[in-house]
Amino acid sequence: MNVIVKRKTNIVNIILFVILSLGAITMIFPLFWMISTSLKESQYVFKIPPQWIPNPIVWSKYTEVWKLTPLLKGIKNSMIIAVTVITFGMFNSSLAAFAFSKLKFPYKNQLFLTLLGTMMIPYAVILIPQFVAFSKIGWFDTLLPLIVPGLFGSVGVLFFLRQYMNGIPNELIEAAKIDGCSYFGIYARIMMPLSKPALSAQVIFMFMGIWNDFFGPIIYINTPEKMTIQAMISNFNSLYQSQTDFPLIMAASLISMAPILILFIIFQNYFVESLAISGIKG
Repeated sequence: MNVIVKRKTNIVNIILFVILSLGAITMIFPLFWMISTSLKESQYVFKIPPQWIPNPIVWSKYTEVWKLTPLLKGIKNSMIIAVTVITFGMFNSSLAAFAFSKLKFPYKNQLFLTLLGTMMIPYAVILIPQFVAFSKIGWFDTLLPLIVPGLFGSVGVLFFLRQYMNGIPNELIEAAKIDGCSYFGIYARIMMPLSKPALSAQVIFMFMGIWNDFFGPIIYINTPEKMTIQAMISNFNSLYQSQTDFPLIMAASLISMAPILILFIIFQNYFVESLAISGIKG
């Protein structure tokens, strides 16, 4: 009986492995095609049958793209926005998550539901009033409209961290109180270290959202030197797509993806752990 059950389990595992492998190949296919295209000469991009391994391999597009557009300034502007918003936004979101998870105060649940309700408001509804307000205070064509709103935190991050913190035993909080630890001390010395996986996952998500943001920079920034990397690449694409220089476009896109890939590689263990744990805690 045990042999039959074990054999069925092995068959199920093999089937799941094959399905997941096919899914992984499907998801990695666009990235591989981008890398392949960026290393080709233009005349081989649409060759039939497709040329998966470039022959010859051309690296010149990666040096050419730096000369044709100020990508370094775009990367710098995006990094300024991302680092500032993540630093202050994550602190405020995690502090609020700690309060909603472990502290007791009047109308806590009602306030939390109200915050969640704001996630239902489409961005298009507040776009024009926000644009008018930022223009009147002189923030148009600066990085401030992309930085200041994010400093107050994110409701989505607050919700995720609160759910994660709900799984941390309350006995730790009570023991810290008995030892004379302040609420901020409990937050800094207990909750934050225990929430590292969730924090790391949210840092990745926030960085991806800020780094890939295209809508905000296009609306608020006109000066090319002040644009973020995605806005620069958009302008770059509109110029060179008409010239069918797709290897150049793919090289620029891959350069913009590099920071996200590096960040994910650094925090991948925390990221996977947070998703695994958050699925069973709540």
